[in-house]
Amino acid sequence: MFVLAFFLLAFVLTYLMRMYALKQNIIDSPNERSSHSIPTPRGGGVAVVISYLLGIVLLIYLGDISQHVGITLTLAGFVIALLGFLDDHGHINALVRLAIHFLVAIGAVVSLGGFSEVALFNGSVQLGWFANIIAVLFLVWLLNLYNFMDGINGIASIEVITATVSMGVIYLLFTSELSSQSLFLLAACAAGFLLWNFPKARIFMGDACSGFLGLILGILALIALKQDAVLFCAWIICLGVFIVDATFTLIRRVINGHKMYDAHRSHAYQYASRKYNSHTVVTLGVLVINVLWLLPIAYLATQHYLMPELLILIAYIPLIVLAIYFGAGKTENA
Repeated sequence: MFVLAFFLLAFVLTYLMRMYALKQNIIDSPNERSSHSIPTPRGGGVAVVISYLLGIVLLIYLGDISQHVGITLTLAGFVIALLGFLDDHGHINALVRLAIHFLVAIGAVVSLGGFSEVALFNGSVQLGWFANIIAVLFLVWLLNLYNFMDGINGIASIEVITATVSMGVIYLLFTSELSSQSLFLLAACAAGFLLWNFPKARIFMGDACSGFLGLILGILALIALKQDAVLFCAWIICLGVFIVDATFTLIRRVINGHKMYDAHRSHAYQYASRKYNSHTVVTLGVLVINVLWLLPIAYLATQHYLMPELLILIAYIPLIVLAIYFGAGKTENA
């Protein structure tokens, strides 16, 4: 009942955001980075943000998550969502946005108590204080890559739904002390928006939500890292499609001489959507990969059959092959 209520709330709020965007002429017109050809209202993801943050407050009240974790998620998520909302309504300088991203990421890492105690490879590698730097960079990168990957109908919502439901199930099977309710809540809110964005997009998510989702997923993954590194590895596996496509694309474009912040549409998923002339086929493909390939491997990572860091590599190899096959990062029209 809890999950259903917030699914319905997100669904209704998305409708209201669509009416607001049309009235205020907040329209996403096709440009050099777009994979769509029809001007479409944007900013509907605000519904996800509002629904999720209200849900977190309720979970704090019910005692399902700690007040400390809930406040961290709420404050960090709100700042990034507000930043994206303002950017959706105008334009904020890229360096200013990035500076705020880093400040929020640093604040989140400090709030979570730091990660100097983190050890990888079965405890054989101690990262020490350097782990905190990696954690900040991880949050900033995940925040931005989620924005980069929100480019075709339904893909960003499908990614967050499959990742959170997968990890929620793993938490239950792992008998983790971590709350699965906060994960199922995020999935429900994203699903409420998805019905307006897939298979035909009647409204786009917008930066207010895409960056918010990336940051929240990153914080949830770091919270898991505080309990057990294998759970963090499971998160990295479940988010593999977005991590591999965005990272491979960025590296290849920089090698080819492009600036990191240049607008483009050369991600693997964008090339794939043009190859098959369909957003739906690609988004459903991501769903299949996440459920049938990444989820089983993520579960194995928690069972200690193999070193979880090795399982990340095993999970990513086919994704890298797909990125190469579809030409991720390749200069367009080259």
